[in-house]
Formats: sequence, C-alpha cells, structure tokens
Amino acid sequence: MSDGNKAVIAAEKEALNLKLPPIVRPPENIGVDTPAQSKLLNYRRYKEQQKTINQLVIDGAKRSLDRTLDKRTLPTPEPDYPLTMTSEIKKKGFNYIYMKQCVESSPMVPIQQEWLDHMLMLIPESLKEGKEREKLVESLINEVSSDFEKSMKRYLVRSVLVKPPVKWLEDEGGPLPESPVGLDYSKPWHSSYVQTRSQILANLHIVHPTMKILLDLGYTTFSNTILLDLTGIRAKGPIDCESLKNDLSIQARKAEEKIMNTWYPKVINLFTKKEALEGIRPEKWDAFYNCVSTLMSNQLKDFLKRTVEGFVKLFDQEDQCGLPIFKMELTFDDDKMEFYPTFQDLEDVVLGLVERITEALQNVQTVPSWVSGTSPAVNLDTELPEHVSQWAVTTLKAAVHHNLEGARKHYETYVEKYNWLLDGSAVELIETFQAEDHTFDEYTEFIGRFLSLASEIMLLPQWVHFPMVRLDCEDLKTGLTNKAKAFANILLSDIASKHRKENESICSDFEAIKEHALKVPETTEEMMDLISYVEKARTIGIQELILRIKESKRRMSYFLDVFLFPPEDLALNSTVLMWPWKINPIFDENDELIENAKHEKENELIAKREKVILEIEKESRRMEEFTEFAELDRMQQYVTDVRQLQKRIQESEEAVQFINKEEELFKWELTKYPELDKLKVNIEPYQKFFNFVLKWQRTEKRWMDGGFLDLNGENMEADVDEFSREVFKTLKFFQMKHKKELQEKRKAAKKWSLGEDKLEEEPKENPTIIMCSTVMEQIKVFKDYIPTVSILCNPGMRARHWKQISEIVGYDLTPDSGTTLRKILKLNLTPYLEKFEVISAGASKEFSLEKAMHTMIGTWNDIAFHITPYRDTGVSILSSVDEIQTLLDDQIIKTQTMRGSPFIKPFEKEIKAWEDRLIRIQETIDEWLKVQAQWLYLEPIFCSEDIMQQMPEEGRQFQTVDRHWRDIMKFCKKDPKVLAATSLTGLLEKLQNCNELLEKIMKGLNAYLEKKRLFFPRFFFLSNDEMLEILSETKDPLRVQPHLKKCFEGIAKLEFLPNLDIKAMYSSEGERVELIALISTSAARGAVEKWLIQVEDLMLRSIHDVIAAARLAYPESARRDWVLEWPGQVVLCVSQMFWTSETQEVISGGTEALKKYYQELQNQLNDIVALVRGKLSKQTRTTLGALVTIDVHARDVVMDMIDMGVSHDTDFQWLAQLRYYWEYDNARVRIINCNVKYAYEYLGNSPRLVITPLTDRCYRTLIGAFYLNLGGAPEGPAGTGKTETTKDLAKALAVQCVVFNCSDGLDYLAMGKFFKGLASSGAWACFDEFNRIELEVLSVVAQQILCIQRAIQQKLNVFIFEGTELKLNPNCFVAITMNPGYAGRSELPDNLKVLFRTVAMMVPNYALIAEISLYSYGFLNAKPLSVKIVMTYRLCSEQLSSQFHYDYGMRAVKAVLVAAGNLKLKFPNENEDILLLRSIKDVNEPKFLSHDVPLFNGITSDLFPGIKLPEADYHEFLECAHEACKVHNLQPVKFFLEKMIQTYEMMIVRHGFMLVGEPFAAKTTVLHMLADTLTLMNERGYGEEEKVIYRTVNPKSITMGQLFGQFDPVSHEWTDGIVANTFREFALSETPDRKWVVFDGPIDTLWIESMNTVLDDNKKLCLMSGEIIQMSPQMSLIFEAMDLSQASPATVSRCGMIYLEPSQLGWEPIVSSWLNSLKGPLQEPDHQALLRGLFDWLIKPSLKLRKKKCKELIPTSDSNVVVSLTRLFEVLLCDVLENDPTSKHIRVWIMASFVFSLIWSIGGSCDTEGRIVFDTFLRLIIMGRDVNNPVPDSVGKWECHFDEKGLVYDYMYEAIAFCGSNRYRKISVCEG
Repeated sequence: MSDGNKAVIAAEKEALNLKLPPIVRPPENIGVDTPAQSKLLNYRRYKEQQKTINQLVIDGAKRSLDRTLDKRTLPTPEPDYPLTMTSEIKKKGFNYIYMKQCVESSPMVPIQQEWLDHMLMLIPESLKEGKEREKLVESLINEVSSDFEKSMKRYLVRSVLVKPPVKWLEDEGGPLPESPVGLDYSKPWHSSYVQTRSQILANLHIVHPTMKILLDLGYTTFSNTILLDLTGIRAKGPIDCESLKNDLSIQARKAEEKIMNTWYPKVINLFTKKEALEGIRPEKWDAFYNCVSTLMSNQLKDFLKRTVEGFVKLFDQEDQCGLPIFKMELTFDDDKMEFYPTFQDLEDVVLGLVERITEALQNVQTVPSWVSGTSPAVNLDTELPEHVSQWAVTTLKAAVHHNLEGARKHYETYVEKYNWLLDGSAVELIETFQAEDHTFDEYTEFIGRFLSLASEIMLLPQWVHFPMVRLDCEDLKTGLTNKAKAFANILLSDIASKHRKENESICSDFEAIKEHALKVPETTEEMMDLISYVEKARTIGIQELILRIKESKRRMSYFLDVFLFPPEDLALNSTVLMWPWKINPIFDENDELIENAKHEKENELIAKREKVILEIEKESRRMEEFTEFAELDRMQQYVTDVRQLQKRIQESEEAVQFINKEEELFKWELTKYPELDKLKVNIEPYQKFFNFVLKWQRTEKRWMDGGFLDLNGENMEADVDEFSREVFKTLKFFQMKHKKELQEKRKAAKKWSLGEDKLEEEPKENPTIIMCSTVMEQIKVFKDYIPTVSILCNPGMRARHWKQISEIVGYDLTPDSGTTLRKILKLNLTPYLEKFEVISAGASKEFSLEKAMHTMIGTWNDIAFHITPYRDTGVSILSSVDEIQTLLDDQIIKTQTMRGSPFIKPFEKEIKAWEDRLIRIQETIDEWLKVQAQWLYLEPIFCSEDIMQQMPEEGRQFQTVDRHWRDIMKFCKKDPKVLAATSLTGLLEKLQNCNELLEKIMKGLNAYLEKKRLFFPRFFFLSNDEMLEILSETKDPLRVQPHLKKCFEGIAKLEFLPNLDIKAMYSSEGERVELIALISTSAARGAVEKWLIQVEDLMLRSIHDVIAAARLAYPESARRDWVLEWPGQVVLCVSQMFWTSETQEVISGGTEALKKYYQELQNQLNDIVALVRGKLSKQTRTTLGALVTIDVHARDVVMDMIDMGVSHDTDFQWLAQLRYYWEYDNARVRIINCNVKYAYEYLGNSPRLVITPLTDRCYRTLIGAFYLNLGGAPEGPAGTGKTETTKDLAKALAVQCVVFNCSDGLDYLAMGKFFKGLASSGAWACFDEFNRIELEVLSVVAQQILCIQRAIQQKLNVFIFEGTELKLNPNCFVAITMNPGYAGRSELPDNLKVLFRTVAMMVPNYALIAEISLYSYGFLNAKPLSVKIVMTYRLCSEQLSSQFHYDYGMRAVKAVLVAAGNLKLKFPNENEDILLLRSIKDVNEPKFLSHDVPLFNGITSDLFPGIKLPEADYHEFLECAHEACKVHNLQPVKFFLEKMIQTYEMMIVRHGFMLVGEPFAAKTTVLHMLADTLTLMNERGYGEEEKVIYRTVNPKSITMGQLFGQFDPVSHEWTDGIVANTFREFALSETPDRKWVVFDGPIDTLWIESMNTVLDDNKKLCLMSGEIIQMSPQMSLIFEAMDLSQASPATVSRCGMIYLEPSQLGWEPIVSSWLNSLKGPLQEPDHQALLRGLFDWLIKPSLKLRKKKCKELIPTSDSNVVVSLTRLFEVLLCDVLENDPTSKHIRVWIMASFVFSLIWSIGGSCDTEGRIVFDTFLRLIIMGRDVNNPVPDSVGKWECHFDEKGLVYDYMYEAIAFCGSNRYRKISVCEG
C-alpha cells in the first residue's frame, strides 16, 4: 500500500472516529533463514516426531488388546480417498478453470459515470469535505469499479459455463441475480418479434423523448437540492423552537414558490409544444399523461422524502454536527420548578416541521388538468407514504427524548437537592426551631445553613449545555436563592437584637415621613391625607423619634464594646443619627408641593361640573325620542339606540361620583343631579321591552320557516309561555305609566288657556302600548300551533308512522327537507290530532330502544384485536383481549333485557340477530385463544420434517390446524376490527374443529415423548425442546452428535463409518474407546432412541471388556508401560483392583510385609511421577495426574495401617477403604459392609479428587446411604468439596451423575421429571444448592423421593410414579448439597430430612490436597511447598485487610495449584520454589488493594527467603498491547498493562473471574484491550493465542426472566433469556476462538446464585426448563463490579479476582488520550505544549489542596473531576475555535477556559469555606507567588487575571462569547 493511501486511511479513521484494526503486513525477512525461522522449523519437526511416537504407542496398545482378547483385527476397509484425487475429476476441474480464464478475458463494459454520480449523491456533503476526503472518495470509486468488473465477469462465467461438481474448486462468492428464462428460438419468431416491438412502441411511454426531457428537467431541478436549507442551523447557536419553526416554514414556502415558478412552467411549456405528443395515438394520450403524472409525482415525492430524511438526519444520535441547539429555561414560578418551553412543546415543534414538509407541493396540477383548465383541478399525488412520515416521527421522537434526557436529569438534580425548600419541609423546620429556646450560637449555625445553600445555588452554572439544548437555569437559581435567603432572613429577624430592630424601625419611620411628604398627590384625596399626615409628623411624630434616637445612642455605646457590627449596621447607625438634621428641609419642600397641588385641583373640579351638566341635557332629549318608536320592523335599530344611551348614562354617573368625592374633600357643598337618576329609571323598561320583542321575532321566524323535523314541541311550549308572561308584564307597566302621565298633564293643563285646553282633550294612543298589544296577539295565535308540533315532530317518528298518519288524512304527509311549520298549518290537521298522538307516543318508546341498540352496535366500530407478529413465521397472533371479552359480557346482558320489551317488535329481527352475533363472537374468541395457545407451543415442534415423519397422524392434523390458523390470522390482519375479523364464514366451527385436533395432537405428542423417555430413560434429563431436537434428526445420525453429551456424560462424539455405523466413542478430552461391536444406525429406521440405547448398552459392555482385558494385561508388562496403553478410567479401576488384592495379601504378613509393600508402592509412584515430568500427550498427562492422586492415597493408607498395626483383613482401618474386586467376571466396589457393583459408565479421561480423611468419611456416608436405599446430604460452607466429592464417588463407581443447580423457580413437575429419569436409568443426581428450592416444592419432592426409595426397598421391577408406570433401576441415588445459613436458603422439612444421611463438610485438609496435587503435576518437593501455600493463605487472612472480594478457601488454593501445574509443564526444569511463588503471586496479587500488596510481598518473602522471581517474557503480548492501545488512543502505562497481564493469567487458571473496582479504574477498557491484543496475537501467529469474541450484558437492567429465561404465562411457551441464548451460542460454537460472556453491573445473590454450577468445576448452566448447557473450554465468564458487598461466599470463592484502583491508574493517562483527541488549532505543538504545561502545573496542587484543606459536599474522585475539566474545556472552547481557527487570541482563550474549567471541576464540589481557600490558592498560583509551583516556561506570562473583588467563582471569561475584549467579567445576579 502506498504512503499516500496510508495517509488517506489514517485521516479518515481520525475524522470518522472509526476503530479499524491495524493493517498487518508480512515481515520483510520472510523466507530468510533467521534464528526465529530456525526455531519454528525445529518446533515443527519436534511436533511431527511426537505425532509419530504417539501413533506407534497407540498401534502397540491396539495390538496388545487384540492379543489379550485373542481375536483377529478386522480387515482394514479400502481407503476412502477423496473424489478429487481421481484423474477424471481433476481433468474436469482443470478444464473448467481454463475455460473460465478464457471467458474472463473477454472485454467488459465499464461502470457508467452516471451511476457513480448517483452513488456519490447519497453521501452527505459533510462527509465529502476536505482534501483527504477527496482522495478517499477516489479510492472508494476505484474499489466500486473493480467490484463491478469482477461481478460482471462472474455473471458472464455463470451465464456461459456450467460449473462441474468438483469440491476443491474455489467458491465464487454469493448468489448473483437470476437470469430470466430464455425464449425458444427453434420456431419461427420474426412476426411475433415485429408485433411485440410495435406494442412496446405504442405502450411504453417512458422511452418517449419528451419523457427523457422531463426526467432531465426534474433531475437538474431536484437532484442537488432539498426543500429546506438545513446547513448551519447548529452554527447559529441556541435558538427558540418557535423561531426555528417560523424560519423553516418561510424557507419551505419560498422553496415551494420557486419550484412552481421555475420547474412547473418549464414542464407545462414542454407539453404545450406540438412535438410533445408526437408518435402517440389519441387513444393512448390518457395513458401517456398518466405516465407523465406518475413521473412528476415520483420526482416530487423523492424531493420531499429527501427533505424529510435531511431534517431527520439533523437529529441523528450518532452524528450531532447538525443538531439544532434549542433555548430552554428552568423557571421558578409559584414555588414550582418547571421547564419553559416544555418537552412536549419542543417535540411538537420538531414534529410539526416534518408535517410542514409533507404538506409542501400538495397542490401541483397534473399536466392535462392545467392544459385543459378543467374544474375542479386534478392534482398530482405528491403525498409521502405513511411509513416515511411514521418513520420520521418515530425517529425524531426517540432522538428528541434521548437528547432531552440530560436536561431532565439536570432538573432532577435540582429537585433532589433543593425541593425541600419548596415542599414545606424548610418552613416546618424553621417553625420548630423558632418555637424552641436556642442560644445565639445555635441560631447563627442554623442561619449559616440557609445562607450557604443560597450561595451554593448561585454558584451553579447559569447555562448547562447539552447536545440539543442550552438550558438556562438563571430564573430557577434566582428563585431558589431568594427562597433560601428568605428563610435565612426569617431567622435573622429573630436573633437581630432590639438595637437593630429599633434602628430599622426609626429609619423606616423617617423614610415613611420622607416618602409621604415628597410624594406628589395624584388626587385630591391623597393631597388632603398628606396635609394631615405631615402636620401630625411635625409635632408628635418627630418628638417621639428624637426620644427613640437618644435611646438608640445609649444602646450603641454598649454594643460597640461587645458586638462587631457588619458594615450594614454601621451605616444604619450613622443613618439613624443623621435623620433629625435631614428631615426639616423635607418638610419645607412639602409645604411648597401642597400649595401648588391644591390650586390645580380646584380648577379641574369646576371644569368637570360644567361638562357633566351639558351631557345630561343631551341624554334627556335623546330619551324622549324613545316614546315615539312604534315600528316593529325596526326593532333591531331600537335595541342598538337604547344600548348606546345606557352607556352614556353610565359614563355620566361615574363622572358625578368623582365630582362629589372631590367636593367633599375640598369641603364644598355637594352638587345634586336628579335628572340623571330619572334617566336611569326611565330607560330600563324600554331596554327590556325592545330586546324581548327582537328575541320573539327571531324565534317565531325560526319556528315557522325552519326545518319542520328540527322542531321540539316541549321546548317550544316552554318558550312561548315565557314570552307570553314577559309581554303581559311589559304591557301592564306601560299602561300604568301612560295613565300616570295623562293625569299629570291634566293637572298641568289648568294653568293654560281654555283654547289650548280643548286642543289637548283627545290624547294620542301611546306607540309603545300599541306595539305590546300587537306582540301579545301574535303570541296568542302561535300558541294554537304547539300541539301539532309536539305530536308530529317526535324524533322517534319513522316512515311506518308517517304512513299510518297519511292513511288517516287520506294523502301523503311524510315531511321532507322543504317542509315547514307554516306549510303544515295550511293543511288544517286539527281534527286528526287525537289519532296522531297515539301513533307518536308509540314511536317515542320504539325510538329509545332503537337508539340503545345502535349505540351498542356503534361501540364495536372502533374496537379491534391487538395483533402482534410471531417470530419469523409470517403469522400474527392476538395479544390482549380482556377488554373485548368484558364488553361482550356486558352487551349480551343488555341485549337480552331489551328483547323483553313490548315495543321491540319493529326491529325484533335486528335485535335477535345482534344477540346471536354477540354470543357467536364470544364463543369464537374463546375458541380462538385456545387454538392460539396450543399453536404457539406446537408450531416450532412440527416445523421439523423428522418429527412429522415420526408422528404422521399428528403431523397431518397439525398441518390442517396450521393452514386454518394462517388463513384466520391473515383474514384478521387485513381488518383487525372485531366485527370484521369474526365475520368470516364458518370461523367458529373451524376453530372448534382446530381445538379438537389440537387436543388429539397434544395427547399424541405427550404420549410420544413419554414413550421415548420410557424407552430410553436418559431422555428424562433433557428438556422437551432438547429432546425434540434430538428426535427430529432421524435422517442424519451425525446431527445427533452435538446432543450426545447431554445423554452420556463421558461421550462427546461417536466415530461413524461411511455407512453411518458406529465404531467407537470419544470423550470430551479426545480419548477414544472402541466399541466391542458395530452399531447400525440404519437398522433403527430413523428411531434415534433405538440406536442410542444400543450405544448405552455397548458402552457398558465395552468398558467391561476393556477392564477385563487391562486386568489380564497388567501382570504381563511393566506398570509404567501399562498405564500408557489403556483408557484413563480403565487404568484407575484396574490399578485399584490390584492394589486391593495385593494389600489384602500382605496384611496377613504383618507390619513388615506392609512396610515392604509400602516401599513397592513408593517405587511405583516415583515411576509415574517420573513419567509426569517427561514429555507426554495431554491425554496421558490427565490419566497419570489422576493415577498419582489415587496412588498417593493408596500409599498413605498402607502407611496408616502400618502405624495402626493392622494385621487382619477384617480390621476396620482396612474395611473403611474403598476397595475394588473382580468377582464373577464383574468389578465390585466395597467399603465397610457395603458391596456395590461397578457400573461401567464411560466417564472419559478426567482428573480425580485428592482423597483426604474428609473425603473418605463422605464416601463412607454416601455409599452407606446408597446401600440403605437412602439419599446423601453433604452440608457445609462454600468451597469444601460437597458437590465434587459426590461427583468423584460417582466416578469411582463409574455411575452417570447428573449435577443440577437448583433455583427458587423450580417446581415439583420439573423435579418429578428428574426423578423419573433417575429411577428408570439408575443414574445418580446431585442437586446443588438444594435448599434454594421453595418450601412448598420441597414437601412434594419428599413424597417423590419416598416413592422411589420404597420401590427399591420392595425390590420391585416396575412401579407407579406420579401416574406413570416406570421400570426401576435400583442403582439410582439422590444426593443434595446445601450451604446452610446463606441468603435465600430455606430449612428442609422433616419428612425430607429423614430420607437423607447427612455428612458435614467443613474444613478440607488444604496441606494434603496441595501436596498430592503438586505431586500429580510432577513436583518432587511437594510436601514443604504445600505447607507454604497453606501458610501463605493463613497469614494473609490474619494480616491483610478484610475485603468482600478476598477469599482464602479451597478454590483459591486450587487456582494456585492449577497455575503451578501449568508453569511446571512449561518450565519442567525450573526451581520449584520459583514456580510456586510465581503461581501464588499470579493468582493472588491481582485481587489485593494497593496497601495490602506490600504486606503480601512481606509474607511471601518470609516463606520463600532468597527467592527472586525472573522477569516473565511478555514481549509479544506487550508488543500487541501497545499497538491495540495506539489504535484506540489509550496510554499503555505500567498499571494498565499489568492489569491486562493479570487478567490474562487469571483467565488461564479460572474460567470465571471478576474485575472489581471503583469507576475510572479501567475495568471495561482492560477487557476490551485484552481482547484486541489476543486477536492481534492470533493474526500475527504469536504463541498459540486465538481471537476473542465477547458479549456484554448488564444483568440488573433486565428481569430474571429476561436474563435466564421464563415460561410465558399465557402461551406456556418457554422463552430463552439473554444469558441462555448467548451461553448456548458460545457453547455450541466449534470455532477455537475465545468466547467471553461479560456481565457489567452490580452483583447480588438474586441472579448470580443461579450460575453457581457454571462457575465451579461442573461448568454447567442449569435452566428452569430442565436444559443443562455445558460450558466449552474456550469460554470464560467475566464480571465487572464496583464491589462484592452483596455477593455470597459461595460466589466469591468460585471466581478469580482482579482489583483495579483509580488512584493506581491516575488521571495523567486520561489527559494524554484527551490531548491526542483534540482537533483543529488545539493540535498544534505550541497549544499542545501549553495545555500539557497547564495540566502539569495546576492539576496536582489543586487536587492536593482539595483533598487536604477543602471539604466536599459530594465526594468525587480525582479522575472524575479531571474528566469533567476536559469536558468543560471542550464545551467552552472547541466550538469557538471551529468558527475562528486563526484568531490571535487562542493562547489567552486556552488559559482562561482552562482556569474556568478548573474552578468548576476540581473546585466545584467544595463547600463555602473550601471555595475561599481554593480562591486564595488559585490567585496565588497564577500570579506566580506559589514557590512550590512556579509558572512553567510552556505557560509563560499569565495574561488573564481576576479582579480583586469577590471570589474566582464569581467570574466568567468574556472572550468566549466573542465580546471582543479578553477579560474576566463578574457574573451579575441575573446571570447567576
């Protein structure tokens, strides 16, 4: 690769922040004979020679076996060579390769430039900017072109050549697009070609030239643009959401107008030309224009879609460079903390913009519509698809919610810390405090709490920046601060002395006098009050105040001696003393002010009186006009006139009130205005009358001429009565008034002349009274119409009722839309009203019933089934139907009630049909849910073809059900509404039929599984799913291989011959044992269980025969040779037989014979240990390790018998041993008086437990219990060997032992299945953590075990267990292990206890176990070394600190032994002390805290004096680690690399381990870097390392069911949890890669106890479904936790520990990585040096000061605050530098931003006193006055000093906001 390309890729990695693996080049010296090459060749030669030797040994063993059994080896079958080795296949392959090369050499058409342009258009512009990006784009285009050419060649080859069936031919990649089926050219085809061509020309409009122009026009218009300009929104900075909405809406409108003014006219112009339709027949014009519309529509839709996508991209959570920044405030209002705008408002704005985009361009006319000008216009379909809008809305909602989470959390911190100020707690606290008697000091302390809280709040940041929000907290801070200060002031007012209170009172009195005296009176009232007030103040007030001042002076002299006044009090004292001199000028000023005001107010009052008199006269004249109003038609105008006059009268009344008030103040006589009162009284009747008449006129018009059917008789009658009453009252009023006026006129007439009197004799009729009478007559007339309306306008009247009415009158009376009351009245229907009334009453009753029925039916319109897709079946299922069923029940009852009504007859059929339908729906849903539950369970089972073949009848039935079910759900999915979905014809019957079939299927399936289990009892130990998986593999027995280990503990796989006969079995360790006969799988005819039971039988017989042969071969050859020739299990068994027989022989010879035999045993042991120390295969080493363990015990037993003086074979010391005999051609095992058959179960080649006195005691108890037909119950704390001893005893007896980790979720059914398997297979079961099972289940378990034990005691062959008849194998045995007293454990019930013999397992013999284990690993100096291990742990437990994660138990010892064994294997000639010390340190050092490490080193140096450990060679590991760290921008510091190495070493010796430590200790990073390092070592071929795959789970973020698995409560379907799925995937994977399951989260007993059997030597995950998943050797379980305070000892002891401390890592590596990640100007060397200098200069002393001299309100770690500093710095400066990267002020900005970040990160958590200390420290150090920390050269002169006032916390730097000046500005109160 060229340097240019490398630079491009490096730049792209930096820019896109991609984590690409490093490119590994081949070494330059490849092929050169270097020392490394020679070493590799020697290693390969050694491996080949070792392989040859092993083969010779195996061949020798086979020949020996053949000789022993006296049988001839079967003739070797002809070798089955690969087909590729025959010459014919070779020829075909080479011929194909040659032809392929010829075809590939043909010229290819290169990729079109236009296609490449289209591809580039899909890349966001932001990713294409920059020179380096251009190079990258060019290289990617070249790559695409190359891929295109290769694909075309592949396609050409595949089109021309047929690939022969040759396996070794290379794979040519994935599938290519399928070619269409070719045409048959053997028949004449010219005419059909011509015909087809003409049809295409006539119908394929898209190829028309005009279309091409239209396409190009759209491309040029829309290709490089979208509706909105979305660039630079973030650059604008914080913006109101409404502003953004308005800006983008305006943009959208302008863009829309632009398109309609540019592109659309061009399109129209294109189609108005003659040549537009050239070559298109008129009858095809519509199709052509449809094509045009579709093309235009697609262009616009794509344009809008890209706009929507662009807008959504702004909110991309991965790339936030375009994300808008919204202004938000935290406000304080009404003692509440709230957001403004709210989150919902913000979301609505964002989603509203999507809606605005989708609404654009929706009114674009089609071309034919525009050309023809048709009305209404036809528009193009430019509406975006629903899924696009839905996608945008969903994505934006998620993004907005995600981006608002930070703001929400920030708000919650306020609530958490300060809500007590608002919720009444503070008030209650203060009230309680005030009610009590407190000293001055207590008061000051309490006040200080509130004042410091106020200061803390004020010092919180004003703005908090989040990716999408700039949160302004100023208002909230101010509010909370004020609140806190208010509480402080309450208390201050209590302790403020009488002196201060009095002074304030005096000042306030003087201030009040001054304020009142100088206030300019606005009104006369104020002026009079002021005169009175000043007069009183001048006399009494001032004299009293002077006396109080004298008293104050007397107190002052006292306080000056005992009290230090704050500045405010001193100022207050001064003010008090000065007031008598300041008050007299104020009084003089007041006199002048009063004089001027009085003169002005008097003049204003006179003018107002005159104005009011004129206005009243005008109003009186207007009032007189009302009496003349007489025209009913002008009533609207009359109403308006009255309202206007009333308004003017109201204004005059207000003016009079004001004048009277003023007159009263001036002590003038009050002016009266009687005319005004008269006007008010007179106008009221007219106003009421005119409004009332107008309302009547309008109502009468509506009734007479409105729709007849809209009338309501009852309402109408009530309204008419009301009108009648009102008009009568009005008429009476005006008649009385008119009469009174006439009387007054007559009295006045006497004063006039006689002639004039005669003229007035005839008074005129009053117009108002005439109008009243007229209206009254109208109302009377209308009243007669009301009965007609009441009867005929009944809402219940239907066509049938109108038909009856029409028959009565003799003509059709049915009303229509034109029918009115006026028309009806003209028909004169009064004679028929009585008959009509009867019909109307019946209609009302029918109507109410009908309405109720339709309401019920209407309810179902919106009710639909909830449907969810089911897995990948393409079928949906019903989810929740509870609400639907409740509604059904309710409506069925209502319907049945309605059917009993006498008025139901007109729609009796409908209500009956509705009732039937509801009942049918109810029955249908019930059946539906039954079918669904069964189908969900059976569908995965019957997907298997094999199951279908084995259960053909049930399979056919299920296919029928499945077909019906799919049809039903497909129909339901189309329209999920309940009425529609249940309307399918025959649905109920179909579902009922399905249920009948499903019941038969379930019976058949259960019977099938039960039959298989009874046939092959080991199936009882499998879950139903596992069993079905095995049974489904009938065609290919090879596919049963992965499941074999679930049935046979020791068989990992079988050896199949080409005809699928089984020849041999292999263990997990790779040991091969040949079967004594072939097993034909084809003879089983697909019945897996038949050949599995043959495997079981032949396994037992084969092991029996091999043991018999090995027993005969033992005396024939030397023991050291014999042990290498036979399988491990056989070696151990036969070896113990001979030890038993030989010991029994020599016992009678007494002590001397035993001593002689002891020496012989020692020699045998030395021979084996010598073998162990040599070069051995892994298999042999395992066998010999186990043999050494047994031999050492055998030797020690003989020594004990010598010591005890055993002389007879009936002595207890001999009888108490586990002894092996060969009797009657069978192996037997005896201990005490128990004689047990050796079971011959093949258990593979596995290590054995060290046998200690505790182990022996456990053996005796368990076998005794077995012999007495009881169970065994080892009890004891964690790590004492309970489970392992039980398993080891099973190994000793060659019995299958099923270990199961019990959890609290187990039920009696699952346990019953287990017991069935035990009873019928004769296996042993060890139930680990048995007392975790719930007590209720344990009671049932007791009965189950009792049933089996009784059957064994009665020696039954068959017995009934829980209703099932089982064959009984009396060899079955149940052992239970318990940790008493741990969390989550229950006490066993008494009826269960009596079924078990208990054995206490307390303290193992560590020294003995260590000694024998070391011996088995080849250590010669085992005894003293074992003592050192035990002493190390004892001293550690006594001298080191006590931590939750420290464990010094058996498992810790075991880890040291395993590590020592590995080292011994690797360095066989090294000093054994060094090896052991190395293993002790490797296993234990990682878990110790830093202060415990020196103590631990002291202990080891005392126990291993003078031993110096050589440096381990981690050269290749460290090389790869450094490279991995470089890729991820991490610093490979010593601590980090040490922890990586420790984790690696721990992974070698423990399959489960924990990384424990506080945050910022690099736990996760260590794991990830270790994974990358090992992967890189694998790629480079270093050592024998493999790649690493890992999955990370947070166990506390999900439920237990989601973690491990659970049964669905509805469908009863087992669902695997995350851990189960991950574990199974890794366990079944056959790749050699390391596989890690990482649990990153808190550890507690709730979930981790379920993994106990995984973490111990069983390595099995036990699920509640009964499935047991065996962990593969490549897997590791890794836990990351802060501490283990909640973990039980059982968990701690099972895991290795690596402890990581943040203080050990320090903050420097974090800073270094951060500095490397900076971009732009901050990458320049000068600025990097400045930043590094600032960190080195300021951080250490700041952290030291904070730790020693400051108190933190919330404790923080050093790493945490330094990371906060870096983040603050980035927020402050990085965006600014992006906008102005060349500014000359960058250096000053860096300093200022750094100090500001320092203050608010390291200094931010200090309390008030701490801040003062930090302020002093920071000012000194930046001014260069701190001698210990001088200003470094890289920083130079400090250019941004603080002002002296206030604290450094009170300042912010202005240049950051581009104020143009580089200085600190003090933060004002409003900024916070």
